[in-house]
Amino acid sequence: MMISHIFIGTSAFEASCEFYRSILPLLDLTLKFQDPHREWSVWSAAGGERPFLIIGRPFDGQPASPGNGNMVALVARDRSVVDRTYAAAINVGASCAGKPGLRPEYHPHFYGCYFRDPDDNKIAICCHGAE
Repeated sequence: MMISHIFIGTSAFEASCEFYRSILPLLDLTLKFQDPHREWSVWSAAGGERPFLIIGRPFDGQPASPGNGNMVALVARDRSVVDRTYAAAINVGASCAGKPGLRPEYHPHFYGCYFRDPDDNKIAICCHGAE
């Protein structure tokens, strides 16, 4: 396994938790634990093994800011999950950065969407399988 964890910074922890609680279960990710004192929310796939997706305040205490070119891409089990996750994200405050659809420039079966969370982090949801 190459990745230990991905950390997505937020400046509004409670609002960010609400946002991610609305979309991550659609991707079969479950809340592993939450630490309100550190303002961390840790998610994982079934079984609770790494890699983890962590939503939280930056370690340096400064406001969160998205990086230019940074993006987190999460895998969906099929195209309908991409569609439902995109709709749920937009419904709870995300902004569109690319509606669901095929992106054959990546490969023939790449189906994905892109949005920005309430802290402006770019998130992709994608499926690599044929329909």
